[in-house]
Amino acid sequence: MNVQSILAGKGDDVATTTQAASLADVAQLLRDKGVGALVVSGDGRAIEGIVSERDVVRALAAHGSGALGRTVGSVMSTDVVTCSSADGVERLMSLMTERRIRHLPVVDAHGHLGGIVSIGDVVKARLGELVNENKALFDYITHGR
Repeated sequence: MNVQSILAGKGDDVATTTQAASLADVAQLLRDKGVGALVVSGDGRAIEGIVSERDVVRALAAHGSGALGRTVGSVMSTDVVTCSSADGVERLMSLMTERRIRHLPVVDAHGHLGGIVSIGDVVKARLGELVNENKALFDYITHGR
């Protein structure tokens, strides 16, 4: 299974924000959209960064409640790890584990935003693969085909 298959099932909608948005705005968007990260993009295509729940918590720990008035641009991660629609689930698992990240924006050949996959999406896809493999083995053993 690859990213294209995952996006076919979940859709390619990506929650975004801008660098000028406040962390209070981000917290509200994260809650309202039910997501753990927002891609930072002024035009919805070019990736400028990513801001996650983890970034919000770190800012709160460092600056107290005043952090909610800080801008996304002051706390976002700019070294954004991305993937392509052709990448397989194993590659995603490896990237997420090595980089200790839970969200991977999907980019096209031009580097434009085309979706996002989360660790939950990856786990769900991998479990689906294991179920299918298990069923195929069971059918082969019990029916010889």
